[in-house]
Formats: sequence, structure tokens, C-alpha cells
Amino acid sequence: MSAAFAHLPPLILASASPRRGELLRQLQLKFEVVPSDALEILDDQLTVREASQLNAYRKARTVAKKYPDALVLGADTLVGLGGRVFGKPAGFDEAYQMLEALQGATHQVVTALCLIHLRPHRQRLFAETTSVTFRPLDAVKIQRYLNTVNPLDKAGAYAIQESGDLIVQSISGSYSNVVGLPLERLRAEFEVWPTGDSAEPV
Repeated sequence: MSAAFAHLPPLILASASPRRGELLRQLQLKFEVVPSDALEILDDQLTVREASQLNAYRKARTVAKKYPDALVLGADTLVGLGGRVFGKPAGFDEAYQMLEALQGATHQVVTALCLIHLRPHRQRLFAETTSVTFRPLDAVKIQRYLNTVNPLDKAGAYAIQESGDLIVQSISGSYSNVVGLPLERLRAEFEVWPTGDSAEPV
């Protein structure tokens, strides 16, 4: 483990996402994967930022109750466009509709992270936003992408790291945030944990 993170308690990633696991390993951290069984909530009354933060909190809290001595990391990624919130598509028809709605436009990818260390009652909840601009896409291009990538476990029905050049024109902000874990922000939070404004009581 990196010396910068030697002060951290045992770390648990409350996610089964292989993408998040790969990203977290880039920080040279030792961690255990314990997927959360908390259901993801999409509510029309919530903004994309509010919904992602609620889901990240629920995921982290569910696992933290079972491992109160560990620092649990929960995460949730959602896509927002013009007041609409896009989660994971239920099927390929919905995936097609999502990509059709996003084509030629700039949308926001929000990844919320929740850190909970339940025993000492410490918690940190935050979210990062990256703007992503899609290329103009017709039916043929959308179908080509869907034939290339499985969209069903991905918010907005796409993954920027999987043939993203077929649909993404440009991004503004953190690339790793779009993949599912904003490494720059997470590194900064880990370095100061649990001091300063990272020490909110649970």
C-alpha cells in the first residue's frame, strides 16, 4: 500500500463493478470487494446528483453495517441530460432509446462516492461531474455500438472505455469519473481522511 494511505483502516469496495475495482487498484490500495445488495433508486423528484448520492450512501451503509471496523466505499454513476436521469437500461430497446436521446448532445456524468467508517461514526459523501459530448448518431451507428458493447450494466447504456470513440466526441472533466470512480478526488479524500471536512459524523 502507498505510504500516503497507511493511516486508513481496512478498506472495502461495496461494488461488484470490475471497472471500479481496476480503477481503485491504480491508487495502490489494498481492499476487499463486498458487493452491496442495496437496490438502486431512480426518482423523478431527485436530480441526477441527488439520486447518485442517495444510491452511493445506501450501498455503503448496507455493507458498513456488516463491517463496522472497515472504511467502506460505495459508488453510483448516473447520466443526466436536460432534467432527465439515465440509469442502467432494462433491455436493448431502452439502451437504444438512451443513446438516441444522448446523440449529438452534451450530457453530465455524475459519480457519487460515500465513505463510511461506522465504528467511529465518520462519513463523507460527495459527487463529481464530467461533461460528455456525443457525436451525431444515426440508427446504423447506434446499432453498431450496441453490437460491440453490452450496455445493460452501464448508466446511459455506454462505457467510454469500451469503443467510446464510436460515440463520444469530447469530454470536459475527469475521465475516470465517467468510467465509474473519480480517482483524482478520491485520492485527495483518502489522503486527508478522517481530518478536516472529511470527518462528518454519521
